[in-house]
Parts: sequence; structure tokens; C-alpha cells
Amino acid sequence: QVQLVESGGGLVQPGGSLRLSCVASANIFRLNAMGWYRRAPGKLIELVAVTTKEGNENYADSVKGRFTISRDNVKGMMSLQMNALKPEDTAVYYCNTARDPLTFAPLDTWGQGTQVTVTS
Repeated sequence: QVQLVESGGGLVQPGGSLRLSCVASANIFRLNAMGWYRRAPGKLIELVAVTTKEGNENYADSVKGRFTISRDNVKGMMSLQMNALKPEDTAVYYCNTARDPLTFAPLDTWGQGTQVTVTS
């Protein structure tokens, strides 16, 4: 059974930082590029960062230079370091499979996501 578990969200002021984590079946990480998606209130889901099996990274323009994605294929874990957060980063963040560069390719299964709220 595929499981994706996100954690690390919270409430932060503009300019602050958060680190999100994702745990999934090791085979998912070993076989796929992985990405962080987000859904902001009233908006379509957005793919903001992708990391390939080889460790290549791609970012949406909206987060480039502020967010850093990383992965550990052996442990089946992925992180998203988010710095210089802005109110427009407020969203529920999800991890799932993806394709490089920055292409939607999620599994049918989604985790519960982790809420990030940026507000003063």
C-alpha cells in the first residue's frame, strides 16, 4: 500500500522559515522523481519543486531562490526547506511523484498534506 506522509507545516511570519518533510515507501523514492505540490485557498494545485532520482532539482519561478528540495532514497524521505516565506506561500503542501522538469505526475494516492500559513 502506498503511503505518503507530510509534516513540518505551521504558522510563520513573513520572512520566516519552515522545513517540510515527507516519508514514503522506499520504492517510490528509488524509482521516481519526487515533487512538492501545494494548494492555496481558491487556487489550483501547483507543483513547486522537483527532485530526480539522480538529485537534479527544478523549481517554480515563484519559489526559486527561496526553497530547497532534498531527498534520501535509502530512507525514503524528502524535505523542502522554505526560507523568506511570503503570505502567498500559504497553502497545504503535499509530496508525490512528479517528472522533471516540473511536470505533474502524481500517484492516485495523496497524503493528508501539511498546512503552511504565512501571516503577520
